[in-house]
Amino acid sequence: MGPRQFGLDPAVIQRIAGEIREVHGLGVEVAMVIGGGNIYRGLAAESEGIDRVTGDHMGMLATVINSLAVQDALEKLKVHTRVLSAIEIRQVAEPYIRRRAMRHLEKGRVVIIAAGTGHPFFTTDSAAALRAMEVKAEVILKATQVDGVYSADPRKVPTATRFEEISYLQVLEKGLKVMDATAISLCMDNRVPIVIFDLATRGNILRVVMGEKIGTIVKE
Repeated sequence: MGPRQFGLDPAVIQRIAGEIREVHGLGVEVAMVIGGGNIYRGLAAESEGIDRVTGDHMGMLATVINSLAVQDALEKLKVHTRVLSAIEIRQVAEPYIRRRAMRHLEKGRVVIIAAGTGHPFFTTDSAAALRAMEVKAEVILKATQVDGVYSADPRKVPTATRFEEISYLQVLEKGLKVMDATAISLCMDNRVPIVIFDLATRGNILRVVMGEKIGTIVKE
């Protein structure tokens, strides 16, 4: 949503699509798991009196909207894509099937994974971890609003220090809000590293893929 309070910022979508095209142009297989917090958050809905399961399903549909927006931007840049949704919406997206996702990646398409896991009570982080295991990803890149993992919230604690590298266990033991515990545990069990970095800085996606030390890496 960029600087907006709600919804989609076309300029941000176009910038992200341009960066994905650069990475894809290197021959890297890219699968994207997109959240929907800019439109709707299922967890927040509960505090507003909406049933948690219903709220989570509404949040999943928000991720489909974002996925279609990113798909449109990528296709305009001549990057072939497929949106695969955990909730069946055949008019706008293919159903998520692991072998189909892997086949699309092998054919050089950018796979955009929508609707999380398709189940309530699971976050986008958990969906990203699960899908990463299924498609045998080498690494999870969490492009977010902060430039790494800190010892405390840097917006509240000016003396908070940023970790260049941290283990899965340390993240869990310290209760650091990197990803939720389910996602971290899944990555730890399957030894898939996670790189947390700032999405707002132009070119960061390519830098991370090229191996530059940006953000924080979570690994064994």
